[in-house]
Amino acid sequence: MKQSLQLRTSQHLALTPQLQQSIRLLQLSTLELHQELEQILSDNPLLERLDDPLDNSVRLLADGSINGTPSTMTSSDAPIGEGERDNSTANFDAETNSDSGDDNSGAATSDADWNFDDVARTSKTTDDENSRPQLESYEITLREHLLEQMREIVHQRRDRVLVEMIIDALDENGYLEDPIAEIHARIPEELDVEIEELETALTMVQSFSPTGVGARDAAECLSLQIKALPKVPFVTRRLALSIVQGYLTLFAQRDFNKIKKALDCDDEDLREAQVIIKQCNPHPGASFSGGASDYVMPDVIVKRTKHGWQVVLNHDVMPRLRVNALYANILKENKGEASLASQLQEAKWLIKNMRQRFDTILRVAQAIVERQRNFFSHGAVAMRPLVLREIADTLGLHESTISRVTTQKYMLTPHGMFELKYFFGSHVATEAGGEASSTAIRALIKQLIGAEDSKSPFSDSKIADMLAEQGMVVARRTVAKYREALRIPPVNLRKSL
Repeated sequence: MKQSLQLRTSQHLALTPQLQQSIRLLQLSTLELHQELEQILSDNPLLERLDDPLDNSVRLLADGSINGTPSTMTSSDAPIGEGERDNSTANFDAETNSDSGDDNSGAATSDADWNFDDVARTSKTTDDENSRPQLESYEITLREHLLEQMREIVHQRRDRVLVEMIIDALDENGYLEDPIAEIHARIPEELDVEIEELETALTMVQSFSPTGVGARDAAECLSLQIKALPKVPFVTRRLALSIVQGYLTLFAQRDFNKIKKALDCDDEDLREAQVIIKQCNPHPGASFSGGASDYVMPDVIVKRTKHGWQVVLNHDVMPRLRVNALYANILKENKGEASLASQLQEAKWLIKNMRQRFDTILRVAQAIVERQRNFFSHGAVAMRPLVLREIADTLGLHESTISRVTTQKYMLTPHGMFELKYFFGSHVATEAGGEASSTAIRALIKQLIGAEDSKSPFSDSKIADMLAEQGMVVARRTVAKYREALRIPPVNLRKSL
């Protein structure tokens, strides 16, 4: 085969490190973003964060300077991309546009030119309560709560050891996981412990608060609580005990006819017993297992103004970044190493990509609000069908970019907190030839079930017929799927006496 040289032109997309970082920052949630930022701050000494709550007393000096450097902080709280930007932002844009990739070209740039700091700080107070970290209060566990009661009631050392063995065998809900026989089998024979002693220790634990702790199953747990309830008529208490001890499964399935037939009672008696049973807690120890509550911070906030619905960024989740002044001055005097120049460029990229991230989130949120105005005015029943491509075509972005922006990003509205993906939904045809959003259909199903008679709840077929009367063609199986998505039980479990 004869060898030859050929020239060929082609185009391809190259993912530069800066573009890769921009894509990565865009798809991160707020929590993941701050975790990523902490790692970058520890690796890059030229980047510093101004909103560290544990470092305010050091960075913010009495004269308004930061670590000896005059502060460039402004009182403007305009969202990114809106209104008049401060000088530091203008410098940021100018430097970004003039940056040709030369690592030393940005060495002469002041640290004030690279602030990512559009958040208002004049409203921040310097009270000790706000400037010092708040320590989380200590939460007592179920085991500690029970041991404290044991020390007050049980005085014999041998009895305390046996009671503590029972307490250690409880699960997080307060139930005894292992049978008494198994616990007794684990005790060395030379201790000469009788199984009756363990039964006595279990009875002692069951007398502790919360009532119902130490039960071996749900029936025993509810029975302990029903026996301890004050001012309950004898007949009602006896009927409630009979239900939980022998017919708890039928009661959970709301099969009241079989219960009335088995116990020979009427609706009124069964209704009174039902009220007593509902006062009990089937998981008495759950309140002690607790843990920290999970919550999310909104990325954007929607407010009603005289000009309509306005979208603003939540400045509390926007980190305030800038280039370290000390290292910037070193590079300005050409005294820094090549590694510092490279880290300076990385710091510039991060600040630029961080601003671009929040700009994109704001643009997408504004486009969503523009198309879902009826939702903000009238609620979920007014939601219109919306797909990612519609927002992508409007903003001139790729559909995958919209998908990244709307994943794990949240919007605070007058109707509550919603993930941005909540506003996108498929369409359901109407008899008039129009379209209705699946989100609106779910909201209507929730409204219909909320207004139903609990003695005669609507079946899925009945709900489908009621939606058809409103012009929405929805199959029974679709109604069942939407109902399950709303975590609404089926008709037999919604029926009451």
